[in-house]
Amino acid sequence: MDYTYPSVFLSYFLFFLFLFGAIYFCIRSFRRGYWGGESEDVKFHVFDEGDKPNGR
Repeated sequence: MDYTYPSVFLSYFLFFLFLFGAIYFCIRSFRRGYWGGESEDVKFHVFDEGDKPNGR
């Protein structure tokens, strides 16, 4: 029996699985606004809250 085919099919399957996973998460992050002009607003909001005493 030739063991080449199962390993080739497994490697192609993993390649396409990772490729589609990367495309899915890129589209998902784009739709949720992580790539927009306001994507850094949350970071600045957290840093501004830390400047106030007692977190208020």
